[in-house]
Amino acid sequence: PRDDAKLARVRALMGERDLDALVVRAPDNVLYLTNFWGMKGYEAVLFPREGEPTLICLEASADDAARMQEPDDRRTDAIVVLTGGSERLPTGLDLLSRNRAEKLFVSGVYAGVEVAELLRLSRQAPEELACCIVLGYAAGDTRGNAIETAEWLRAEGYGSVRLVTSNYHMARSLLEFRRVLADVAILPHPVKPHNVLLDDWWRRPGTASLIVSEYNKFLVALLRYGLSSAGIRLEDALLGGDLP
Repeated sequence: PRDDAKLARVRALMGERDLDALVVRAPDNVLYLTNFWGMKGYEAVLFPREGEPTLICLEASADDAARMQEPDDRRTDAIVVLTGGSERLPTGLDLLSRNRAEKLFVSGVYAGVEVAELLRLSRQAPEELACCIVLGYAAGDTRGNAIETAEWLRAEGYGSVRLVTSNYHMARSLLEFRRVLADVAILPHPVKPHNVLLDDWWRRPGTASLIVSEYNKFLVALLRYGLSSAGIRLEDALLGGDLP
């Protein structure tokens, strides 16, 4: 949900400096004010001291921007949580406990881990949720998450899903999921991990490494998507060999 207290603090500081509005372009500032992480770096935000902020982005990103600024509380048929980042699973369990979907699918779980163990580690979910949680063990990366989720959704006959993953990971996840779930409505639910500090991320070696790595993976996924639309495998285009 939107952090109104945070935005109020920003407006209070603007008042102290007699500023009527801010215009920001740095991706971490755009994320801070709108919850939108665009990955392309072309976005800007007009943030007035009074009234709602305006996000300016490319037309191709408009739909994602509208959905990702603030998690939508609508109910979907299912929730899917992608493992690999902190706070994703607790967020998914909280959504399930609030009846935001009929079932929760956790994709990319280590072999041998059972539902009871996940509930114990989360320290928040009541045992009655166990009947509504399904674990997927096949995925080893984001593309695998999309494939195994698509297979499960079709087997269940579901037509909508809430996608829970970290904010920095959402753009690539949506790209992979839409490629295999063109007939399913996908509602993004980005999570902001407390251990990933995006303020001045380029000055933080760990965060900078994560963001650069994710951006490179996003570009590879984008290239794969474009080539597959033309009937070309990325591995063939790179003269053979699977990507790591």
